[in-house]
Amino acid sequence: MLQYLVFSLSLFGIGIAGLFINRKNIILLLMCIELILLSANTNFVIFAKYWGDIGGQAFVFFVMTVAAAEAAIGLALLVLVFRSIKSINVEDINQLKG
Repeated sequence: MLQYLVFSLSLFGIGIAGLFINRKNIILLLMCIELILLSANTNFVIFAKYWGDIGGQAFVFFVMTVAAAEAAIGLALLVLVFRSIKSINVEDINQLKG
């Protein structure tokens, strides 16, 4: 169980580090958020198995649904932003203010 917790902690650390280090590319920001959600899912599965309760594993499906919706909507917005300003840098999105 400890190995899985270390794995989950490393995923979470990579995701948080990616959010703080990368502040320019929207695609990488979305990928870091997905890593953080994957870390939470891993923890839910680990503790559901450890405690013998299926509630954590059921909750993973809800988190995966939210993650899929976030990815789909985020990428759709990214395509619209790219069409209008021809860039995916976060700093360039400031130009969209009215």
